[in-house]
Amino acid sequence: EKETLVSRLIDRPIRPLFADGFKCETQVIATVISYDTENDADIVALIACSAALTLSGVPFMGPIGAARVGFKDSEYILNPTKEEMEASDLDLVVAGTKDAVLMVESEAKELSEEQMLGAVTFGQENFSQVIDAIISLAEKAAKEPREFQKKDTSDIESKVSSVVKDDLSKAYKEADKQKRTEKIAEIKKSLISELVSDDEDEDSNESTISSAFKTIEKNIVRNNILDTGERIDGRDLETVRPIQSDVSVLPLTHGSALFTRGETQALVVTTLGTGDDEKFVDGLDETYKERFMLHYNFPPYSVGETGRTGFTGRREIGHGKLAWRALKAVMPEYDSFPYTIRLVSEITESNGSSSMATVCGSSLSMMDAGIPLSKPVAGIAMGLIKEDDRVAVLSDILGDEDHLGDMDFKVAGTNDGITSLQMDIKITGITKDIMETALSQAKNGRIHILEEMAKALDKARDTVNSNAPRIETINVPTDKIREVIGAGGKVIREIVEESGAKVDINDDGVVKIASNDAEAIEKALEMINSIVAEPEVGTIYEGKVVKIMDFGAFVNFFGKKDGLVHISQLSTERVNKVTDIVSEGDIVKVKFVGFDRGKVKLSMKNIDQETGEESVSDNKKEDKKENKKANKKEDKKEDKKEDKKEDTDTEKEDS
Repeated sequence: EKETLVSRLIDRPIRPLFADGFKCETQVIATVISYDTENDADIVALIACSAALTLSGVPFMGPIGAARVGFKDSEYILNPTKEEMEASDLDLVVAGTKDAVLMVESEAKELSEEQMLGAVTFGQENFSQVIDAIISLAEKAAKEPREFQKKDTSDIESKVSSVVKDDLSKAYKEADKQKRTEKIAEIKKSLISELVSDDEDEDSNESTISSAFKTIEKNIVRNNILDTGERIDGRDLETVRPIQSDVSVLPLTHGSALFTRGETQALVVTTLGTGDDEKFVDGLDETYKERFMLHYNFPPYSVGETGRTGFTGRREIGHGKLAWRALKAVMPEYDSFPYTIRLVSEITESNGSSSMATVCGSSLSMMDAGIPLSKPVAGIAMGLIKEDDRVAVLSDILGDEDHLGDMDFKVAGTNDGITSLQMDIKITGITKDIMETALSQAKNGRIHILEEMAKALDKARDTVNSNAPRIETINVPTDKIREVIGAGGKVIREIVEESGAKVDINDDGVVKIASNDAEAIEKALEMINSIVAEPEVGTIYEGKVVKIMDFGAFVNFFGKKDGLVHISQLSTERVNKVTDIVSEGDIVKVKFVGFDRGKVKLSMKNIDQETGEESVSDNKKEDKKENKKANKKEDKKEDKKEDKKEDTDTEKEDS
């Protein structure tokens, strides 16, 4: 996943800088040869690809520079190390030329529009020295420029325009996407049958005619928006399409939401799991576990097409990660919500920004599942039409406005700030003022969408869905972890088998017990507590005699814990033989006296075996105080003698 995302990070700012009309297949490969584990390799790779293209002689209008920007304590950090990034409120990558920003990718902790714009500007100002270095290298080492001259297509475009302009203008007044698409397809089909010929003239082949047709489409849509301020579907520049939000649409899932905005719809399902469901990621830095996953699927039918489905494409991975970044800032801490969370967004229909629909649907779906998000999150896609000094910033763009426009600017966040921002520019010359306008419009649109979402659900449900597993968390002393796990995992396997619950324990002693059955959780808790809990001195317990020795009886009295009732502690009367008082298998009441050199000492003296209450004998000779004096020397001598015998017998028994 990381390699795919870095490939997209490199591709997006480079692609717009190839000369218009350049058709040669061009491949750039960046390989990490050495890695210091302190600085992410993605920025270095992006800069290296920029340098390689600049040296290659292909018609590349670079070079470009790039930088990562962090933000902490109101200060921007240029190219922060991995350690610095852990404490940063922002992870932003910006790439572009000295004059224009071409790409932004970011994850933030509810920063303001001003702070995000400041980060973009800060990064651009500081990567200029990289561009200077690449130019200096190119002056010494660049290949001769490849000869390339874009073919003049003005004549064929004029010819195509005269045939289709009026019909295309009428078609683009159709607000319904399907009807509009059908009309445009009919116009194009008619054009090709009229102008395409079988001769070898390049101007009359289907590819040239189709390319000219696309140019006419682009001019009609763009000029209509700039001239009238009215868009394809009749909206003004800032209006967001109608929104419908529904939750709990699937009865058996842990959480679900159907988010519809205009002709774009996402069905998002939330599933809660245990630690066993965490994803192991073998990354460049280390192998780590991921407990929050978001997968995005964009099937061909969502845009009325047929196509092969199978492995997840680069676009789907990128869109899924964008939504993941937008939501990460509001996720609950693991200690307070110890679930593994997986979201799957199925795009059922798409006409503009399905990734932002995924953000909205995911937020609702998680709240429906009972995940305590700190705040709901919404996203909106912005577009741009720019011709010379004429500029139009569009809120909530359609698919056609994305394809025919100059910018794809996605902003996600809460009512209080931005959590993710992604920007791709197809032209140079995007100014700070334009970005500021886009961010301001995006904020208004985002707040409107959040208000519409709140009509379905404005906060997380009080408890997790009844279909989801229940997870109880307890902490055990780290020196008891080995006892809970047992040799080769024997003990923890017994707990799982007997209770029916999933049990997971980490190196810090945090134990998570999960099951849909409350009784299974209680059983597992009881078994674990019996291993790790310590008895209280002076407390009377009921136990079972498990072994008889000459010097006393061993009693299992606290979970799996055994203790010794010394022969002198079996009764207030003098005892000659242990079996005169107890037999193996007897249920007895014992008092936990304490530890003696690590051994558990119990007593049955003065314990009423019927009621379990402690009493003092009426016989003064056996009074506690007198008994202590009378038997002090004898007990001391006998304890010493019997301890030695106990150790010997225990060794024999163990053997």
